[in-house]
Amino acid sequence: MVCALLTMPWKSFKHWVSPRRAEQAAGAVLGQAMGGLSGAADYLRFDPVPPVWQQWLRYDFGKFRADLIAGLMVAIVTIPQAIGFAVVVGLPVQVVMVTAIVGSFVCALFSSSRHLVFGPTNTIAIILAGALLATASLPATPMERVLLIGLMIGVVQLASGFFKLGNLTHFISRTVIVAYGTAVGLIIAAGQLANWLGVAAVKGGVITSVSHVVNELVHLRFNRYAAAVGVFALLLMLLIKRLRPGWPEGLIAIVASLGLSLLYGLGEAGVLLVSDIGEVSGALPMFSAEFLSPEGLRLIPPLASVALAAAILGMLEAVSISKTLAARSGQKIDANRELIAMGAGNLAASFFGGMAGSASFARSAVNHQSGGVTQTSSMLASLIVLLTLLLTAQMVNYIPVAALAAYLIVIAIRLINLEQIRLSLRATRSDALVFSVTTLAALFLDLDTAVYVGIGISLALFLKKASAPSLVEYGFNAQGQLSQIDEPAERGNSAISIVHVEGELFFGAADLFQEQVRYLADDDDIRVVILRMKNARHLDATSVMSLLHLLDYLKRTKRHLLLSGINPDVERVLRRSNAWDELGEDNIFPAEANLTMATKRALLRASQLLQQDGQSGKADVRIFYDKKRQENAATGESPDPGDHDKPADYQI
Repeated sequence: MVCALLTMPWKSFKHWVSPRRAEQAAGAVLGQAMGGLSGAADYLRFDPVPPVWQQWLRYDFGKFRADLIAGLMVAIVTIPQAIGFAVVVGLPVQVVMVTAIVGSFVCALFSSSRHLVFGPTNTIAIILAGALLATASLPATPMERVLLIGLMIGVVQLASGFFKLGNLTHFISRTVIVAYGTAVGLIIAAGQLANWLGVAAVKGGVITSVSHVVNELVHLRFNRYAAAVGVFALLLMLLIKRLRPGWPEGLIAIVASLGLSLLYGLGEAGVLLVSDIGEVSGALPMFSAEFLSPEGLRLIPPLASVALAAAILGMLEAVSISKTLAARSGQKIDANRELIAMGAGNLAASFFGGMAGSASFARSAVNHQSGGVTQTSSMLASLIVLLTLLLTAQMVNYIPVAALAAYLIVIAIRLINLEQIRLSLRATRSDALVFSVTTLAALFLDLDTAVYVGIGISLALFLKKASAPSLVEYGFNAQGQLSQIDEPAERGNSAISIVHVEGELFFGAADLFQEQVRYLADDDDIRVVILRMKNARHLDATSVMSLLHLLDYLKRTKRHLLLSGINPDVERVLRRSNAWDELGEDNIFPAEANLTMATKRALLRASQLLQQDGQSGKADVRIFYDKKRQENAATGESPDPGDHDKPADYQI
C-alpha cells in the first residue's frame, strides 16, 4: 500500500480539490484560530503562524514523498542514538524516546529551518548526566530533576526567542563550541569504556574512568561476553563505514548485536542489557505535570545554573546548525524563531515525560542529504520513531549495552574535529587560550561551569581588543607634509594638539583612552587639545566621566579641551549627561557636510583661546592618529570617502 502511494502520480488527485480553494479555506480557518493571539503577538513582534503552514499551503505529493523518505532515514539514525544517550544519562530509554518523538515534532512545527532536527544530543546528555551526579543529594528522583531542568531550559529559550535575543549568540566565540565539543567527545568516550569492555562502571571524570578500566582489565575483572559483543559491534561499524559509507552502520551493528543476544541468551551470561537500565514499553507518551509540585518547585534554584548553561549551548547549536544548512539549501533563517521552536520542543518534552533536547547536527545533516524539503520530514521521523517503539519495544530491551557503548564511542570520536582544533590553536593566541581553558574546564569542572568559563574568557579577550586604543603622533615636516614623529626631539614648538578618536568608546576603552590622551598632553608646550571625534561611537556613562576627568586635568594645568566632528549620537549622550554644559557649547563643534569644517572651526577657536591666554594665535599643530587606522591604510583598506587629511586642513 505504501509503495502504491509513493508511486501514484499527484495528477490523480488534482481533480478532487482545487488548490486555490483549499488555500483560501485553510487561510480563513487559520486566521480565526490565531485571532486570539494577535494582541500578544503584536506586542512581542512574533508571528504566531507556524512557518511550516506556508509550506503546507503549496504542498503536493512529490514533496510528501521526499519528506517521507527523509523522515525514514532520520528515524533510522535517531533510534540507536536515543538508546545510546539513555545509557549516557542513566535514564530509561522511554524517557529519551519521548524527546525524539514529542519534542522533535513540536520543534519542527515552529522552526523556520526546513531541515533542523530536534532531539537528544551528546551535549545535553553529558550535562544532564553531570547534573544528576552533582545533585544526587537533593530530595527528588532523577526523573523529577531531569524534567525540571528541561522545563527551565524551555522557558529560557522561549523567552529568548520572544524578546529577540537570538542575535546575542553571535557574541560567543565559535572556539568555545569547538572546545566544548572536543571535551564532550572525550568525556563520552572515556565514560563508555567500562560498558564497552564489560567492566563495572564507576562515576567520575575522564582520568578516573580510564584508570578504573585499565585497572580492572589488568586484573581480568570483566565480562568476556560483553567485551566480545562490544568489540564485534565496533569492528562491524568500522567495516561498514569503510565499505558501504552510505549505510546506517550504527543501526546495523545494534541489530546484529541484538541477534546475538537473542540467539545466545547473553543476558543470562551476565551481559548488561537495555532492560537492566530501564524497561522499554510500547505505551504512548502521556501528558503529566506532577513534577511541578511544591516540593519540585523548591528544587528550581539549585538546578537553575545547569539549566541556563544547557539553554545557552542549545541556542548556540540551533542557530549554528540551522544557518549552516541554510547556506547549503538557500533558505532564510530566523534565529529568534529557532529559539522559540527549541523552547517549545523542550517544554513539550518535559510535560510528556521526556528529557531536555537540542538541535542535532548529525540528524539534521541526514535530513538535508536525504532530500527533505519541508519541516514535515522531521515530523514524519517522529511518527516513525513512535510507530517503531510501539511495534518493537520488547525487542529493544534485549539490546546489549556493550554494543550501544561501541556506537557512542564512535559518535564521540567524530565530535573531535581535528581540523577545527588545529585552526583554533593556530589562528590567534586568544583563540588558543580560549580553546585550552574551555577544554580543561570541561574536563575537570562541572560542565555548566565550563560553559560560563569559556564564554567569560572569550568575551574578556574580545573586550580587551576592543578597548585598546593606540595613538601615534604626526606632525608637519620641512616639506609641509604630514609625517610620523618617532622621537620627542622631532616635535617642535606646537601649542595645539589634534587627537583623532576612532572606534568604540564604551566603558572598556574609556580609561585607557583618557590615560593615553593625558600622556600625549603632558608636553608643557601644548595649550589646546582638540579631540576629533567624527568616528567615535558608543559613548556611555564611563566614557563621559573619563572625558570630564580629562577636562578637569587640562583646566588644572591651565589648558583647554575642544571637541570637533561629533556625530548626533555622541551629542545626544553629552547633552543628556549634562557634560555638554561643562565642556562649554563654544568648545564643541558638531560634524558638518564638509568633513574637515568642524576641525577648522575648532582651530579658529583654539587661536582665540591662545590669544586670550596672552599667546600668539598662530601656532604649529601636532596631530595624533589611531595607529590601527594607519596600519589598515597600509594594507590597502579603503579610508572613509572624503576624509583625506591635508596640511591646509590644520593651518590657522
